[in-house]
Amino acid sequence: MCVKEVLVENQVGLHARPATFFIQKANEYKASIWVEKEERRVNAKSLLGVLSLGIVGGTNIKILADGTDEEEAVDGLIELVKSGFAS
Repeated sequence: MCVKEVLVENQVGLHARPATFFIQKANEYKASIWVEKEERRVNAKSLLGVLSLGIVGGTNIKILADGTDEEEAVDGLIELVKSGFAS
């Protein structure tokens, strides 16, 4: 399992449009991927799950992945978050 933490820096956080980009990226990987905020963990490939975390700008989140391409998945999603969700 690969786990890394990242700071969500864009103002709106992981809502609507950025969450859609995040989920599309997560679905490019075979690994099981989760997003964790504080003690809550949700499937990173689920729009409702990601939105339910209420991630706003300035929040630290963990991205966890388990599977054949886990490191690539975590690194790719962290890169997307750091880019401010530029598609």
